[in-house]
Amino acid sequence: MRLPLKFKIILAPATVLLLLTLLLAFLQYTYWDMSKKNQASSQLRAAFIALVEADLATKRLYALGSAVHPEESEEAFDGKRYDEMRHLYARLLGSLRTIQEMLPDADELVDLGEKLNPERGFDGGDYRNAVIELRSQLNAFSEEIQREREALQNKNNRDITEIVYRTTTIGTFVLIVAILIGVFIALTFARQILYRINLLTQNASRIANGDLSPLPFPGKAQDELDDLAISINRMTERLIRVVSTEKLLEGAEEERRRIARDLHDQTLADLSAVQRDLEVLHRGKCSEMTQQLEEDLRRAMANLREVMEDLHPQSLDILGLAAALESFLDRAMSREGLPEYQLYISPASAELVLPRHIQLAIYRIALEAIHNVIRHAHASRYEIVIERRNDDFVLSVEDNGSGFNAETSPTAGRGLNNMRERARIINARIVWGPSRFSSGTRFELSYRTTP
Repeated sequence: MRLPLKFKIILAPATVLLLLTLLLAFLQYTYWDMSKKNQASSQLRAAFIALVEADLATKRLYALGSAVHPEESEEAFDGKRYDEMRHLYARLLGSLRTIQEMLPDADELVDLGEKLNPERGFDGGDYRNAVIELRSQLNAFSEEIQREREALQNKNNRDITEIVYRTTTIGTFVLIVAILIGVFIALTFARQILYRINLLTQNASRIANGDLSPLPFPGKAQDELDDLAISINRMTERLIRVVSTEKLLEGAEEERRRIARDLHDQTLADLSAVQRDLEVLHRGKCSEMTQQLEEDLRRAMANLREVMEDLHPQSLDILGLAAALESFLDRAMSREGLPEYQLYISPASAELVLPRHIQLAIYRIALEAIHNVIRHAHASRYEIVIERRNDDFVLSVEDNGSGFNAETSPTAGRGLNNMRERARIINARIVWGPSRFSSGTRFELSYRTTP
């Protein structure tokens, strides 16, 4: 199964992003582990600070308690030192409870600290023994915490060095692998895509050069390039049909030209010889009969010339489209009983030189449009305009007749279908719409003169 083209384009960067995401997750885990170790070190530091604060408070309490003299009154003692000792005791008890929360073996410290409560009084021996024992315990815990801090610090230093090395190594490895995989995937798919694009380009150039053989393509489209190949094949098939139809029409026009030439060279020449013989007879005794025969013969020759002109208008090859159309109107549409017409040919369109098969197709379409006006429109007037709008050659036939819908009208038969087919072959656009007169139909043909 072939991946769609858009997935091939994003696969390489998506792979690189995935590997970088995994690398980021690894770095995040490493940071989380380091944070846990730093948290343990912070707890030991906080415990050590609490021990130092407790030791300082104990020393100060002991100094204040030892300074009490027996002859000093209780009122004087309360006024000078009692508030400070009470404050120091509160600080000491707070530090000891902090130590108790951090160190599981520090419950005894709180009990010893409570013996230094100033509200219990000052028994010199017991107070001093409690201070000594508390400070001894504090010093022991301080030494133990200090050793643990040093050990943890050394371990953290080793871990940091190891983490930096591991992170750098793994990060560099992942980046190199991601780049290599991304480049490999990009080059692989780029090579496949460029090969298929070059193949399509070569086939398109081959079609442009006239080789209309179909392209090989899979029966089912699996990606956008397959869709493009199928579209090119369909375009080629349609182009083959158009070219075949164009060649068929060119062959038909060539056959028309040959028949018209044969009629002119043989049949018309024979009729002319008969006419000359009749003129000789006319000078004899059969003047009335020969005169009637001459008139019939002239009429037959005139009809024959019209048939020859319809088969292949010589004025089209000699004078061009505009002059050929003007000649046809003067010859065939100026008779009595036909609608009045007006022909306008813009100077820009008269100077335009179109290929011979294009001129012939437009000429046939114009004649069919004019015949439709004469036969079906019931018009008293119509106008033919040949002009150039930017890069478009435009032919319009507009009448004041009864009007009709080219899609639904019952008269939309072979003539309109022939017009559509001829326009499609030369890649022209034809439309029918309402006339600018109060009634009637406007026919317009547009042919793009530039590619």
